[in-house]
Amino acid sequence: MNPSDLIPVADNLTAHWGWFQFLLMLTFPLHLFAMNALLGAGMIAFVSHLLPGRVHHELSDELAKALPFLVAFTVNLGVAPLLFVNVIYGHLLYSSTVLMGLFWLAVIPILIIAYYMAYIYDFNFKKLGNLAMFVLMGVLALLLLVGFIFSNNMTMMINPSTWIRWFSTPGGTLLNLADPVLLPRYIHIITGSLAVGGLFTAVYAATVLKHDFEVSEAGQRLGMRLFTWLTLLQFVIGTWFLLTLPQEVMKRFMGGDALSTALLAIGILLAVATLVTGYQRRVMISLWLTLPLVYLMSFLRDSVRTGYLTPYFDMTKVPVDAQWSPLLFFLVTLVLGIVVIVWMVSKLPAFKRSN
Repeated sequence: MNPSDLIPVADNLTAHWGWFQFLLMLTFPLHLFAMNALLGAGMIAFVSHLLPGRVHHELSDELAKALPFLVAFTVNLGVAPLLFVNVIYGHLLYSSTVLMGLFWLAVIPILIIAYYMAYIYDFNFKKLGNLAMFVLMGVLALLLLVGFIFSNNMTMMINPSTWIRWFSTPGGTLLNLADPVLLPRYIHIITGSLAVGGLFTAVYAATVLKHDFEVSEAGQRLGMRLFTWLTLLQFVIGTWFLLTLPQEVMKRFMGGDALSTALLAIGILLAVATLVTGYQRRVMISLWLTLPLVYLMSFLRDSVRTGYLTPYFDMTKVPVDAQWSPLLFFLVTLVLGIVVIVWMVSKLPAFKRSN
């Protein structure tokens, strides 16, 4: 059977595809920033539990206060890019989701449990004592599990040749474990998230936690170490990920596609620059270098998706049935939402204390 025969017909777009692609690439990195901050702060808090002294205990306590907010931001900022992926690639994502429906439906209860445990870790930090570390371990494990489920779905979405397995296993329990790209892709994403999350922790410690010099210094030290060492490790994991890609996709980054090759080269240069500033513990400069780097990595991820789907789908050929009101309503809501979020963050006690 030809894999193309399994692909449903794409729905008509309500506006030119460029609008949805632009909004996808605008909003997805915002979700990444929140997710990175969540995983990085959680990891630093966990490491601090293992280190002796009041300073590390206080650092864990301070980061515990941030975790529920970071879970909320991660989930909410993930809604918009998921919707835009559905608009453009909905016929593909729906198909891959059906294949692993049981695991996909489990994402919601897993996130609810992780969110609830983050609040337990925060509100009962002192009461829990040494048990707090294990509650945090549970939060991190559940979040990593959600990431693994997403990686399975996104890799199956772009590889319709794997869908034929449904005929032998139609119960919605399929994962993409046989794909050689799955593991390096997942590790690449998680390692990068922890690295950027370490930088977030350093920034958080340098600003919000500056009222306690020792705690602030500990947060910056641990955060920048995590950022630097994992960024260095990313060169190895990124190379592994690149080499496991199908040859026709890998060639896009080796001169086959000028834009993809240029973005990869710029990304490598930025990563090297962050290594230097990270080693020097120049927190804010590292931040300003990392912000465009995360966007670049998102563009590279999109190029990988395009390379995989070239034989099966071309978004530029999807018919357009113009309906501008939903897009305009989204844009207005987005702007108002950003204003409200900025106002809410400004009212947080930690934010006020840092100023």
